[in-house]
Amino acid sequence: MNHLSKETTKIALMGDTERMNRILAYKWIGYTKAREIQSTMDYLMLHPKIHRMPNLLLVSRSGNGKTQLLQRFFDAHKPEITQNGEQRVIPVLYVQAPPRPEEKAFYVNILEALNAPYNVRNNVYVLRQQSITILKNVDTKVLILDEIHHVLAGSHLSQRGFLNEIKYLANELQIVIIAAGIKDALVAINTDNQLANRFEPAILPKWTMDEEYLRLLSSFEAILPLREPSDLATEELAMKILSLSGGTIGEISAILKKAALEAIKTRKEHIDLSLLGRGNFIAPSNRQKQFEHLI
Repeated sequence: MNHLSKETTKIALMGDTERMNRILAYKWIGYTKAREIQSTMDYLMLHPKIHRMPNLLLVSRSGNGKTQLLQRFFDAHKPEITQNGEQRVIPVLYVQAPPRPEEKAFYVNILEALNAPYNVRNNVYVLRQQSITILKNVDTKVLILDEIHHVLAGSHLSQRGFLNEIKYLANELQIVIIAAGIKDALVAINTDNQLANRFEPAILPKWTMDEEYLRLLSSFEAILPLREPSDLATEELAMKILSLSGGTIGEISAILKKAALEAIKTRKEHIDLSLLGRGNFIAPSNRQKQFEHLI
């Protein structure tokens, strides 16, 4: 089983149930662009406080690894307890933008992420000051603001107000803000020229038929505990998987996991075109058409 990593080789010798459970479990697969962005976030984490802190805008289509990358960075910088055991240090705070650009909801989300008590009847000013005070006390260095494209769900006036809150936080706390979202996130940030100039864009592009994609398939093959090689990086298989996935890593992962489970159930022990052809794999671009046909 030379096609497998050492760890996966051991798993491949286990029973079917154990192997299928391992396939379904999440496992990070690093690739060049993700490592580059992770390196940039690590650099920002160490940046000293200055008047105009650098920020990052992470953009990708849905299902292309954005949230997983942010979660991995967040998990690497978990809250700590100071030596006196009294005060928590929260170096990175992960917050989701509210569904609409509402300042009060924004600060409620921050306080929720901090696990801090608050009075929902308080006005924006009180919630803002409470958030800032706590963020200073716990020495937060990076604020992750996911789903920033939600800003566009409001009026122009509410969009400007919400973006001004982000600028205010960055200036007041001198922290790094990593905003993230789908491609509309670029539009959201660019509605404010001052804010746009502060954010360096980092894009997770759609996967295409190139060497990086073939390396990704080889990495997947090395961690799928199938006892026979699938040669996923061969042209025919690679093109089929790319076509079915629509070019996002989330779909590629889902297809390969489902195919690997089927390979174990059928005793085939490898993934090939015939297995992909008879599987219930529907390309993202065809799903809406299928729904319309059913209705």
